[in-house]
Amino acid sequence: MTGHRNDDYDVVVIGGGAAGLNGALMLARMRRSVLVIDSGAPRNAPAEGVHGLFARDGVPPGELLATGRAEVESYGGRVLDGEVVEIARGGTGFVVRLADDRTVRARRLLVTTGLVDELPQIAGLRERWGRDVVHCPYCHGWEVRDRIIGVLGNGAMTVHVAQLFRQLSTDIVYFPRTTPLTVEQAGQLAARGIRVVEGEVESVVVSEDRLTGVRLTDGGVIAVEALAVPPRMTARAGFLVSLGLRPSEHPSGAGEFIAVGPTGRTEIPEVWAAGNVTDPSAQVGAAAAAGAFAGAQINADLVAEEVRVAVEARDLEQFPVSAGPHSQR
Repeated sequence: MTGHRNDDYDVVVIGGGAAGLNGALMLARMRRSVLVIDSGAPRNAPAEGVHGLFARDGVPPGELLATGRAEVESYGGRVLDGEVVEIARGGTGFVVRLADDRTVRARRLLVTTGLVDELPQIAGLRERWGRDVVHCPYCHGWEVRDRIIGVLGNGAMTVHVAQLFRQLSTDIVYFPRTTPLTVEQAGQLAARGIRVVEGEVESVVVSEDRLTGVRLTDGGVIAVEALAVPPRMTARAGFLVSLGLRPSEHPSGAGEFIAVGPTGRTEIPEVWAAGNVTDPSAQVGAAAAAGAFAGAQINADLVAEEVRVAVEARDLEQFPVSAGPHSQR
């Protein structure tokens, strides 16, 4: 850790992923005192590489984050391992309390805590997550191309996901599970040669550390070599409840998110948010860009406040308030 060392910061960034680190980088380069608090549980940790990221395609997630941390610290920013449990208003800013009862103060907050993927309760699914059980065709589709790809029905987006994976393989199997297909959806799947297998999935079948199929509750086994599972995504934002800020349902039906305005500002004054916590579909590059933009907006807001304070101080110096009826200038 380098740079600012006391417990008062211009900005505390909660979440040390791509959005948080890029936001912190922008702020640190503007000579703001900035602290990034990271719980050390990145959503993409199970993946071998980050894909679709210009000039860094395939970089391991841990390597990308380590580089980002080093860049923030090189400009005097600070990165702290910890988990935020509560935030309260305090004076002219916020008091941020961590799980170990440490507290820090901030004039502004940037929330970039991301999402948690909630998977169906199917035996073996979580253990294969990020390997041959995937969710995003843009993030992982190339790596499972030309395999037999199963797609689990798990909400409103899954038929669309099946059609996206059809771009990567001619052998797609769709499992509606408890989400019945409409006549239109069934026709669309059939038109592109996507097989539909009814019945609930009980478990995944693995042989020699490779996914080979899924087992239905009736005992039948359907061969698949990769499985796409669009999860329900929930915002990591419980610590914001004390400020009156709660996640809402995303219009896509994919899960929860924190709503923000065009600059990343939330409905709570002096609190911004960026990345997957505001946009469940954002890939790493988009999340990083949103963090950088929010960081710049926070700096602009601080500058506006500092200009106002400076003007008020100048006016007071030039035209001091009378101390009483007999005072003279």
